[in-house]
Amino acid sequence: MSEKVDIDERMAALAEQIPEVMNALMGLHGEVAKDGALSAKTKETMMVGLSIALHCENCLRKHIQVAVSMGATREEIMEVVGATILMAGGPAVAYGSTIVLETLDELNV
Repeated sequence: MSEKVDIDERMAALAEQIPEVMNALMGLHGEVAKDGALSAKTKETMMVGLSIALHCENCLRKHIQVAVSMGATREEIMEVVGATILMAGGPAVAYGSTIVLETLDELNV
C-alpha cells in the first residue's frame, strides 16, 4: 500500500492551480452523486466498487468514508467488494482484503 494521502487537502491544492477544472468536476460530482432513481448512498457504494476496479486507493478510502457517513454498513460494503471481485478478478481481491478492511477498521465499522 502507498502512503496515506489526505485527498481533500490534495484536491484543494489542485483547485488552486486549476480552479475551472476542479469546479467543473465538483459540480459534476454533486449532480451525479445526489439522490435520484438510486439513492446517494447506493451511488457511493457503487463508487467504492469502481475505485477498487480502477485501483484508485485514495478514491477508495474517500468513497468508503463517504458511504459510511451516509449509513452504509460493513456488510453492504463487503457485498460491493464481492461483486467487484466477480467482475474485476484478482486485483479486486488485493484491494478488498487490504485497503477496504483497513479503512473499515479505522472507521470502526
